[in-house]
Amino acid sequence: MDTNMDTNMNTMMNANEEKLAKNAYPGRGIVVGMTPDLRNLVQVYWIMGRSENSRNRVFVREGDEVKTRAFIESKMTDPSLIIYYPVRTVNNVHIVTNGDQTDTIARYISEGKSFEEALLTRQYEPDAPNYTPRISAAILYKGDSSSFVMSILSTVENNPSEEKKAFFTSRTFTPGEGKCIHTYKGDGNPLPSFEGVPYTVTVGNNIEETARRYWDMLNQENRVALLVKHINVENGNVDIHIINRHA
Repeated sequence: MDTNMDTNMNTMMNANEEKLAKNAYPGRGIVVGMTPDLRNLVQVYWIMGRSENSRNRVFVREGDEVKTRAFIESKMTDPSLIIYYPVRTVNNVHIVTNGDQTDTIARYISEGKSFEEALLTRQYEPDAPNYTPRISAAILYKGDSSSFVMSILSTVENNPSEEKKAFFTSRTFTPGEGKCIHTYKGDGNPLPSFEGVPYTVTVGNNIEETARRYWDMLNQENRVALLVKHINVENGNVDIHIINRHA
């Protein structure tokens, strides 16, 4: 019984990852999970780009935080929506998002408020005609009792006058599994927003191997940068591995 369940889960995760690999433009993506050995909680975040301005970016680590920066400053034409902190930590809450809502969440957490309260004040990105969803996640670190929450803020069928604010929570982590969301269903004009709930993917033990594995899944022409963050379950120590298109 358990063997069949494990086989079915592995088959589903493989199918999900194959679909992601075939997606020419999933946009920005987040994975939250736990390593198979139960030692580390995991966050994966990647960015992609179709324009020269979007592709002119790298991830730069600042302590336990990460910021996007222009690779060539003179070629940066519009920093709005593409320069931000995707990764920050406040009061043992490890935040990862695809925009400046990272700072909104961090501020609310520092004031004793919640992830959900913060995002109820925000909406999708004002980048007509795409109206890109704001995707966010947070690990609430409490050792073996850690939990996580994910969120998608989007339009209803690309109508900017109608909003969806979806939250997904889990009180536990499943070793070797992660939950994935991203901004787009695929390429297009306008870009079609991600729909549905977070789907299950695999997470490995080795931070560099996990980074390379997800990097290799992404479309080679459109991928820009990717990071993997490990949070040690026992002591909360953080490790971050970054892959940039522009090394």
